Amino acid sequence: MRALAEYIMRGRMQATLVVVGSAAMPLLFWLSAAAGSLVLLRRGASDAIGILAWALLPAIAWWYFGEPRTLLVLVGALGLALLLRANWTWNRILLSSVALGLVYGFVLGAVFREPIATMAGELQKLLPTMFDGAHQQLAVSERERLEALIAPVLTGLLAALLQVLSLLSLILGRYWQAVLYNPGGFGREFRALRLSLPQALLLLAGMILGPNLGPQLAMLTPLCSVPLLFAGIALVHGLVEKGGLARFWLVGMYITLLLFMQLIYPLLVVLAIVDSLFDFRGRLARKNGPGSANGEG
Repeated sequence: MRALAEYIMRGRMQATLVVVGSAAMPLLFWLSAAAGSLVLLRRGASDAIGILAWALLPAIAWWYFGEPRTLLVLVGALGLALLLRANWTWNRILLSSVALGLVYGFVLGAVFREPIATMAGELQKLLPTMFDGAHQQLAVSERERLEALIAPVLTGLLAALLQVLSLLSLILGRYWQAVLYNPGGFGREFRALRLSLPQALLLLAGMILGPNLGPQLAMLTPLCSVPLLFAGIALVHGLVEKGGLARFWLVGMYITLLLFMQLIYPLLVVLAIVDSLFDFRGRLARKNGPGSANGEG
């Protein structure tokens, strides 16, 4: 990956080739967004605009053929990169990604309205089986309300996936920047990521209250969980580094996250919320002494 980052930063032609070529190829739009983020973070908007403008051409072409994800992730990641270059903290970047996810949700809801409605209809038919008859005991109004939330939640899940991809693209671009120009810098940034208690409670409120504010705002439930997920992952990285643990624990976390996402995802969300209150990394650093608190991992 370092070799690719070096190639991107070798010159304008090389950067344009990677950014545009990745955007034009199916399933590599995240690489285009990451490369564009690296160029933007390092050179600034004025120098990067020419390269990024060329990348918009294949992204717009994909949209024309009914595939908006390339343009959405590219523009979203670059927008977050502008905020990061403007010295926004990662906390604010994560919170801003929720608004970005809402934009994704409204666009996806318009472009993929029919497929989402079809999928929601199939899930409605499965509800009685999924709840083992409890669905039949609900009041008619409650059943209608539950069924009305299916399509927005599905849309929110799709938008949350693009939100995650945008953040991962930005993270990869920032990692490349650190590898080339500030070794170890990104690791320190990411391990220090911790949401404040008001921020965590705001996201928790969005997850819980979103469906009660209207069917369309049910998208907030998955979207607000994404910043908490990244904060939870950062917490684990920080605890491993400050506790002097082997990287095996990080590998295990990512493997279990992929294999048992339905269990590990909410666990990381809960850990991020609890950490906003108790600051586990700060407590561990104080317990291990000032030398450990200032050490590098």
